[in-house]
Amino acid sequence: MTEQTQTLQPAPATDERNRAAAAALVTVLLWASSFVAIRSIGQSLSPAPMALLRLAVAATALTVLVLIRFRGRPPVPKSRRTLVLVAVYSVLWLAAYTVVLNTAELHIDAGTAALLVNIAPLLVAFGAGLFLGEGYSKVLIAGSLVALGGLSIIAFGSAGNRDGMGVVLCLVAAVLYAAGVLLQKVALRGIDGLIAIWLGCVVATAVLLPWTPQLLDELQTAPLDAVLSTVYLGLFPTAVGFTTWSYALRRMNAGRLTASTYAVPAVSTGLSWLLLSEVPTTYALLGGVICLIGVAISRRAPRTT
Repeated sequence: MTEQTQTLQPAPATDERNRAAAAALVTVLLWASSFVAIRSIGQSLSPAPMALLRLAVAATALTVLVLIRFRGRPPVPKSRRTLVLVAVYSVLWLAAYTVVLNTAELHIDAGTAALLVNIAPLLVAFGAGLFLGEGYSKVLIAGSLVALGGLSIIAFGSAGNRDGMGVVLCLVAAVLYAAGVLLQKVALRGIDGLIAIWLGCVVATAVLLPWTPQLLDELQTAPLDAVLSTVYLGLFPTAVGFTTWSYALRRMNAGRLTASTYAVPAVSTGLSWLLLSEVPTTYALLGGVICLIGVAISRRAPRTT
């Protein structure tokens, strides 16, 4: 009986890791779809109004979920440090990153945007090692380099539209993304994951409220599919995607988790093929496979002795 009990003890930890991995997978799929949606909406809604509507929808949906889950009494942390961290990552990641990415996709195609933004996982990996004490796992670095090689192959074969401004904006977005992840990782030490993303969306929505008149003006002429696509962005890539991300981030190293998002360009390419009938090039297919191999390598846990 004792031996059997000892054998079964690690199961809860394994189950939690599996749930975190599943949450990360959901996030990757939803975030990949957002690049495709943003491109289609960009002709109808300006970057900041689009971000405002997206985040307002997410904040509303999450408010309902939080009130139901916590029976109208959400456990907002009393720690000023935690609240400041939530506010800062909300402004940098949820608000600023979203607006910058929306603007970038006016200058650059969605596939290339997804590629450039995905230097962020490498920034997070090094930042987590430097500031969060996660170290520099050889497995993580090797997987990141393989995934970056895949991204390079996709970029080499990309025939999409791009210009210098789009490239610069995507790189800015990547820095905002990485900074947001690192700040959120620290904040999650003192706050529930759902509460963190709920407060984040509320703060980000408040920051973008000055663009309300422009949003209302543009909604009068925007086609229904653009509005519905923005609502989709708010409900799924934002409300659901960031919630599953927070769940996984609280249970995994920031570097390893963020390396999973190297799969986003590959998934985005597949979704563009499926939804927009954009047939990927041979380079895109080869690079996508290499990206996924890199993710698989980076997700391997280092051996313990």
